Amino acid sequence: MFDSGATGFMLLSTSLVMLMTPGLAFFYGGLACKRNIVGIMMQSFVSLGITTILWFVIGYSLCFSGGEGGIIGNLDKLFLNGVTPMSAFSTDGRFPEIVFISYQMMFAIITPALITGAFVNRVTFKAYLIFLVLWQIFVYYPFVHMVWGGGLLASLGVLDFAGGIVVHATAGFAALASVFFVGSRWDKASKPNSIPLVALGTALLWFGWYGFNAGSELNVDGITAIAFLNTDISASFAAITWLIIAWIKQGKPKFVELLTGSVAGLATITPAAGYVSMHSAALIGIFGGTVCYFAVHMKNKMGWDDALDVWGVHGIGGVLGTILLGVFASTVVNPAGANGLLYGGTGFFMIQLVVVTGASIYAFFFTYIMLVAINVITPVKVSEADEQLGLDCSIHGESAYDIGL
Repeated sequence: MFDSGATGFMLLSTSLVMLMTPGLAFFYGGLACKRNIVGIMMQSFVSLGITTILWFVIGYSLCFSGGEGGIIGNLDKLFLNGVTPMSAFSTDGRFPEIVFISYQMMFAIITPALITGAFVNRVTFKAYLIFLVLWQIFVYYPFVHMVWGGGLLASLGVLDFAGGIVVHATAGFAALASVFFVGSRWDKASKPNSIPLVALGTALLWFGWYGFNAGSELNVDGITAIAFLNTDISASFAAITWLIIAWIKQGKPKFVELLTGSVAGLATITPAAGYVSMHSAALIGIFGGTVCYFAVHMKNKMGWDDALDVWGVHGIGGVLGTILLGVFASTVVNPAGANGLLYGGTGFFMIQLVVVTGASIYAFFFTYIMLVAINVITPVKVSEADEQLGLDCSIHGESAYDIGL
């Protein structure tokens, strides 16, 4: 008989993670210009449909079926073959496998959607749909299997509590590759069309992140609670750190800066949430707010047109959080974890550093090559005329508002 408490908690966590994708759509939709709100929001929402189908058909099987110690799983659970309502997720049978399938599916949905903020109003919808499928199969699924599915990286002792490597590093560096491929926007000076929409999106992301991080314990215990609290601590410290730096540099306390800082803190704590102390989470938030802010600043100086700062916030946040996990992790906090550099775990620190670097490099180069290949099939970048008109009208034939552009 399943544990009703654990089952209920995991269903709640699944719902919270699902809410993050609409939250991301609102966040990106508010940051985009008025001509491209529908387009950027649709790229998030369409992942709910496409990724669910892909996960049902092959995704879950490739990530979590067979392939022990390897790079990818097998096809034994193609179309969820053999999964029944009474199939248990693990040997202790706390909750049904279908709950775990659903929970991990929500991670798969939001990860490629994160990338879209980098190339807002520059990519055709057909090309994005192909990108959505191929990127998951060749980037996301292998890293899920290697880290969380009993694959190669797990066997080497790599830890990633909720997605610093698997989600944020891979998505962030894929975003940077896409920026290099599609080039700059016609109008780089466009401002957010709706700061309240950005605030709403941030609120939904922050709220959903509790399911993202705390739910990754896959149980209801003390580690669940500390992952929950660490999530809020890091987000809060990062938000205020980012706000202070931006206030000093820009002369005004800006709301969008506060909101962006909180997301940077959420991304940075993600790999470490259940492995570090609350005091370490505060330091991780401060480091995340500082390093991600200056990464965005550097990106702007370099002229990389990552429109909504996906690389600086998610990519650098994921890499930094994974490295800081290698510094602050403690088996006193979580006996199932490891000791970081501060506690004598030099080997663990080095493996975290090497793996997150390798994952980022792979995601960057594979994404760029994949976009080159997709461009042979169908144009990836929109025409200049379509970009100037806005993708809402030129591609989707819709407008977010009934007046103006």
